[in-house]
Amino acid sequence: MPFVVYVLAAAVFAQGTSEFMLSGLLSRIAPDIGVSLGTAGLLTSLFAAGMVLGAPAMAMVASRLPVGIAVTAFLGLFGAVHVIGAVTTDFGILLATRVVAAIANAGFLAIVLAALPRWVGPALVGRATAVVVAGVTVACIVGVPAGTVLGQLWGWRCAFWAVAAVSALLLVPVWALVPRGGDRSAAPGPALRREWAVLADHRVIRAVAIAILVNAATFAAFTYLGTIAADLGAGPRWVPVVLALFGIGSFAGVTLAGRYGDRYRDRIVTGGTGALIAVWALTALTAHTLAGLAVMATVAGALAFGVGSTLIATIVGTAAPAAPRIAGAVATTAFNIGAVLGPVAAGMLVDATGRPAAALWCGALLVTVATAALALGRRVAVPEVPTAAR
Repeated sequence: MPFVVYVLAAAVFAQGTSEFMLSGLLSRIAPDIGVSLGTAGLLTSLFAAGMVLGAPAMAMVASRLPVGIAVTAFLGLFGAVHVIGAVTTDFGILLATRVVAAIANAGFLAIVLAALPRWVGPALVGRATAVVVAGVTVACIVGVPAGTVLGQLWGWRCAFWAVAAVSALLLVPVWALVPRGGDRSAAPGPALRREWAVLADHRVIRAVAIAILVNAATFAAFTYLGTIAADLGAGPRWVPVVLALFGIGSFAGVTLAGRYGDRYRDRIVTGGTGALIAVWALTALTAHTLAGLAVMATVAGALAFGVGSTLIATIVGTAAPAAPRIAGAVATTAFNIGAVLGPVAAGMLVDATGRPAAALWCGALLVTVATAALALGRRVAVPEVPTAAR
């Protein structure tokens, strides 16, 4: 595996930390900047929306730049807006920095994911994708708790400074290692506007739909996991423990999927999606005990992210031959649509029942729909990498 893939995963770690760390900082940001807690929550929701809109837009904007220049520029912009966010006292400016950071993050991921097949070859796309996505899971394990601790000790602005510092440290290796010449986002191929025709390919559409549903289930459950743990009455110290166990499971799942995903892609997606029905249901049934929740959070994190990272590799590997410049944007957008829709669906169910554990049943329902969609298209099922490329 080229070393540059691990460097890019480190950048994704910084970006993932920024995306998720606000869950532990909103209660400090709101009074400091003079807004309500609910209003401060816009910092999280608009980041997700920026990711959805930013991936296709930035993939098109950067399509004629060498990949090295594009990803370095996105990483530099990401770090710069965190500096602005760390010093501003105006909520409107802080909100704008979150939107711009999300767009930069989405552009970075879209360009990197689209370039992976050229850097590692079709046979290793799954493994390389898993390494990059592992940056997000490590952020859940290490970055988010660290950001929360920094915010508690020295204020929420310190967490923003830390993300900016990590991004700045990575600028030089990203610039030095990512190709800048002879590897343009606009590699020879169909006109950019014609690449969007790949969305008419039933194989791509099916993979995107399944990815949205599986990731929606993951974030529906994850959003309320801390609340469920807190409601067990075991004390607030167990909340980060349960969340960290979910992150550890996620890292393990992504790592295993990266090792075996290129060889057993169809089996992982089909079998794993079906198994997630039982996993989320069992998590809901055992969530009344701390031990049950802790164990099942680990298992659910492993299976959900293992299947999710395999689906991302599936989308990229299937779309890249016809749409080399937007394949990564399609995968990034699918992932983040799920991240937006899942918490919304879970929130409605939680409000209707008054029980946070209902979010876990929402996850089971969403993967049931995904499994049904896979069964309906069994004849062509999930697209696989052509045999000749294995």
